Amino acid sequence: MGHKLNNWIRGAALLPAALMVGAAAYAQEADLESRLAALEETVTGSASAYVDNSYLFLIGGIIVMFMAAGFCMLEAGLVRSKNAAMQSTKNVALYSVAGLMFWIVGYNMAYPGATTLGGLLGTTPGLWSGGDLSVESDAGYAPASDWFFQMVFVATAASIVSGTIAERVKIWPFLIFTAFLTAFIYPIVASWEWGGGYLDSEWAFSDFAGSTLVHSTGGWAALAGALIIGPRIGKYFGKQVNPMPGNNIPLAALGTFILWFGWFGFNGASQLAAGTAADINSVSQIFANTNLAAAGGVMAAMVTTALLYKGKIDATMVFNGAIGGLVSITAEPLAPSMGASVLIGAVGGVLVVVTVPLLDKLKIDDVVGAIPAHLVCGIWGTMVVAASYGNHIMPVEVEGEMQVSYLGQLVGVVLTGVFVMAASSAIWFALKFTLGLRPSAEEEEMGLDKAEIGLEAYPEFTNG
Repeated sequence: MGHKLNNWIRGAALLPAALMVGAAAYAQEADLESRLAALEETVTGSASAYVDNSYLFLIGGIIVMFMAAGFCMLEAGLVRSKNAAMQSTKNVALYSVAGLMFWIVGYNMAYPGATTLGGLLGTTPGLWSGGDLSVESDAGYAPASDWFFQMVFVATAASIVSGTIAERVKIWPFLIFTAFLTAFIYPIVASWEWGGGYLDSEWAFSDFAGSTLVHSTGGWAALAGALIIGPRIGKYFGKQVNPMPGNNIPLAALGTFILWFGWFGFNGASQLAAGTAADINSVSQIFANTNLAAAGGVMAAMVTTALLYKGKIDATMVFNGAIGGLVSITAEPLAPSMGASVLIGAVGGVLVVVTVPLLDKLKIDDVVGAIPAHLVCGIWGTMVVAASYGNHIMPVEVEGEMQVSYLGQLVGVVLTGVFVMAASSAIWFALKFTLGLRPSAEEEEMGLDKAEIGLEAYPEFTNG
């Protein structure tokens, strides 16, 4: 009993010390948690976030650059074999022209934004000189990473034009048009929203990754070209449409998959930040929604073609259904639910299928279906953005901030269409009456591979 009492007394004596140690450990843990919380709050300004943000631009830009290969393969597969080398050359050349012109003029017109004529025109055209390599940019990412990411977007707009007017335009007039599109037309439109210009400041217009600013811009420019250049020889006989099938459907399928892959960089990197858990969560959700929209577009296009064409499924419609779904979700790939993303893409797939025959009725010759997939679906995707932000019909201010509205989105669509059609038409007409746009009838019948390139894509086979 005495030993037990002594042990109890010794234990009681040690209790305050144990409590002190426990309290110290708890305080240390609480201090660690507070420091981690403080670190998380400041991570956006840290070197780690700076690197992560820059890598998002660079990796996203590389993925989007690969879309140039996708457009090239899609177009080379959907033209006739006698024009496949021409399309391949055009796509390599237009990417190069886009990069040079966006460096010389375009980037500084688009960013920091439109500040004259009520926000309709940028004031800093000129050569982009890069940034100071020795310090961190105040923007939170490496300046050249942003330039590279923005540049590959403008090349996408030019690729849209290439496919629509394939097989009947000479290469040098086309590249001159591309130079004007990438140096002036596209940068001006981009500045209205992404540069904080007229549409952003006055209408709260929202276009996350470019359904209108990229895809509809390319689509409007392509439509102007198709109207002014005219259809291919033999495409239309009165009301009769003469099908001119592509030479390599598997190659077009490869191009579709490459474009699908490229869209993850297109939409995902448009989050523009990767330095926090919230940003990475958003990028991941954008990937998921983008993929589901494409899948919805494919399935909707398959079902629609089967219903319209007595059970037959048109492979080219299916490919463009994927692209139409991707374009549709591009204006807002983060806010919709995953189910809504499928529906948005599915509507895009249906729009592609019903627009193609409408263009043929109007005798507008779009070789690869770029106008339905990029222009029409770009308009749809832009307008449906308002459904994710309260369904406001008119612009309304909530807690001091203008909300996205259907009217604001419509203003952006119409303004872009009017400007791009007017500017593109002026350039196409100027080229038509100076250099000339079309090859001779004999050269067109021969194929532009021989007439313009001097090298056939498939010399072992008879051209079709």
